[in-house]
Amino acid sequence: MLLLIDTLKPTGYILGIIIAIIIFQLFLPKIKGFLGEKSVAFFLSQLDPVKYKVINNIMLQSGNGTTQIDHVVVSNYGVFVIETKNYKGWIIGNEFDDYWTQVIFKRKEKLRNPIKQNFGHIQALKDALSEYTGVNYVSIVAFTTKADLKVKTSTDVVYTINLPKTIRKYCDETISDYVKEQIYNKLLSLNIDDKERRKEHVRAIHNNLAEKNKKINENIC
Repeated sequence: MLLLIDTLKPTGYILGIIIAIIIFQLFLPKIKGFLGEKSVAFFLSQLDPVKYKVINNIMLQSGNGTTQIDHVVVSNYGVFVIETKNYKGWIIGNEFDDYWTQVIFKRKEKLRNPIKQNFGHIQALKDALSEYTGVNYVSIVAFTTKADLKVKTSTDVVYTINLPKTIRKYCDETISDYVKEQIYNKLLSLNIDDKERRKEHVRAIHNNLAEKNKKINENIC
């Protein structure tokens, strides 16, 4: 009996390792996304807190649905709306393309143009802050350094490590301290932090992506 147990022990260890690897692979995208967002939050924390108010991972009601924005920076120089991407390989695209291309060796994948994606986020912010006219909204798309950016855009498309420098280049004060605080506090009050609502949002995104990928594969515009 003891011999049988000793014989089975290595098998149990191997099985445990295999299960751990499978679980890790299943949750790897979420882990990468979490770490990516945390790294961007760290870079944004380097901004002067007097001039810049940072909100990470905000979700707003938008029409009949919701919109989730990776990072919003409310400042005296405008409202910066940041879409972060955690891709590797070549990223190829232009300002007005519907889709960009990710190239890893000989494999090519399509990704939705993040500039257009971020435009939707800005529209949701404008709706939520409609009483504040004349606010300058600045779109920034940030990729981690795992990507090799080969894009032609007038919109800021930068590496995450360059986010603070990119934001600081905007130096014309267009928002007073009072209005800045009002905007910041209103966005905090509108932020949806209910876990179930956020899960619903993620499910809706996955369903939309599946439908779009199906149309792409079937060459349907």
